[in-house]
Amino acid sequence: MNFTKKLCISPGSKVRLADWDANDTADLKKDDAQELLGRNITRMAELEYRLYAEGQRSLLIVLQGMDAAGKDGTIRHVMTGLNPQSCRVTALKVPSAEERGRDFLWRIHKAVPARGEIGLFNRSHYEDVLVVRVHNLVPKSVWSARYEQINQFEGFLNATGTRVLKFFLHISKDEQRRRLLSRVDDPAKNWKITPADAAERRCWKEYQRAYEDALGACSTKTAPWFVIPANKKWFRNLAVSQIIVEALEEMDPRLPKPPPDLAQIVIK
Repeated sequence: MNFTKKLCISPGSKVRLADWDANDTADLKKDDAQELLGRNITRMAELEYRLYAEGQRSLLIVLQGMDAAGKDGTIRHVMTGLNPQSCRVTALKVPSAEERGRDFLWRIHKAVPARGEIGLFNRSHYEDVLVVRVHNLVPKSVWSARYEQINQFEGFLNATGTRVLKFFLHISKDEQRRRLLSRVDDPAKNWKITPADAAERRCWKEYQRAYEDALGACSTKTAPWFVIPANKKWFRNLAVSQIIVEALEEMDPRLPKPPPDLAQIVIK
């Protein structure tokens, strides 16, 4: 299954999330998917090692989704085999006072992975065309202009050696309800739920429209958006891992050549 092709949003296309089945599993069985995920994790670690050794390019992975869509779980299960020395996760929460005093991309650019690294954004610069739109934090003239500003920024990253992959973890409203209730019912998960989560859920339709517009406006050839069916966590993990592996294989990082005087090195 070519997840890169199947789940990618074509540049310039109109997005209707209702057309994407959050329960889709591409006719795979869970056990088979788990085996494929294991292979992808191993392959990803091999490619990460080469990317780090090459030290010339980087990979930025953006994870977005409604509350309880599985951003944390995706990072935990898909990136488990990577070396913390060259893989960095940034959780982009509510901007600080310092960040609010700058342009909306200032804190994002600071968190972009260095050459040789893989960086993951748990939420991202897209909050500035999602939350701010749904809650009317800035005028439409401001947030609507950010689509093109984001495209230019991501194009700049690509042109300067940072590949960008963006994943929208797509869950249904019923599945979100089930997951949020599990956070209420399970004492080990109580810390993950707040009254704000219930308030945000009441804005489901508004967020869906905001996501549809952002996904359609900002899926480009160099920084594509992928809609990942995420009701089944095991399929979500497989799809994300497969797309990352395919991107790294396309980048084809190379190990540096050994020093010319290698034969003269004597270890005693």
